[in-house]
Amino acid sequence: MVETDHPQLSIRQQCKLLEVNRNRLEAKRQTAWQPKPEHEEMLTLLPMIHAKDPTMGARQLAVVLKRNDYDPSRWSTGKMMDHLGIKAIYCKPCTTKSAPGNPKYPYLLRDLKITKADEVWAIDITYIPWSRGHVYLAAIIDWKTRAVLAWRVSNTMEVDFCLDVLCEAIGVAGTIPEIINTDQGSQFTGVEWLSAVEGLGARVSMDGRGRWMDNVLIERLWRSVKHEWVLLHEYNTIPELEALLSEWIERYNTWRPHTANGGETPWQAYRGLQRLTPEAGERRDEGGWSRNC
Repeated sequence: MVETDHPQLSIRQQCKLLEVNRNRLEAKRQTAWQPKPEHEEMLTLLPMIHAKDPTMGARQLAVVLKRNDYDPSRWSTGKMMDHLGIKAIYCKPCTTKSAPGNPKYPYLLRDLKITKADEVWAIDITYIPWSRGHVYLAAIIDWKTRAVLAWRVSNTMEVDFCLDVLCEAIGVAGTIPEIINTDQGSQFTGVEWLSAVEGLGARVSMDGRGRWMDNVLIERLWRSVKHEWVLLHEYNTIPELEALLSEWIERYNTWRPHTANGGETPWQAYRGLQRLTPEAGERRDEGGWSRNC
């Protein structure tokens, strides 16, 4: 009915006359992208840049190419990546699996001014890829200072390893926080977790549904540990992965300056603020929950 090669009427004019929506026409078969002569040097350079930093996508790779006196667009850089089979490393699986029947708690941190260490802790779970699939990493951070208080690796997402992390964090801090913030994953809305937190005397706070920004500080930690360390190293067993994580978290806590702490490391800021609030240590024995910590 519509002739693509009509000598007098364009496809738009034909569709208007026939009162046919052009979107309903059969899509024109697209030919595969082919590199041009000006792309040859960039195609040689891209694999080397990608090998140096595999977390870069088309936008950042285009910027790096421009530093080397080339002028690709983001679109053409993406086409060259596809041509070479290059893909940026980024997060994929979702670890927040909600249980509809479990209770949900409000988000308590909105408009809350956090002024001291151990006022708010946050815990979350992320996945770590490896040759056999992926394993799970859980960690607790102090919201004010960004210090990682405890972490654990597990090959399952059961609540037990989250309780182990909580137990270790209490031992490291020597106190119990006022608020513990989580997402709405089934591990954190189940009876075991809620009874443990409330038994300690801490208040439960949960991110809003789909609100990753509510727990943005620990989400940022996940990006750093994966993109800056784990995904750039090789490991074949869980003990090897744990050794890698231990090395990075130790460096993050005790060596790396953090802008949120005015240039101090998370551990410097955490221990400094703890000394300013000695009464916090008295809260450790107030709770009723025990896990043989």
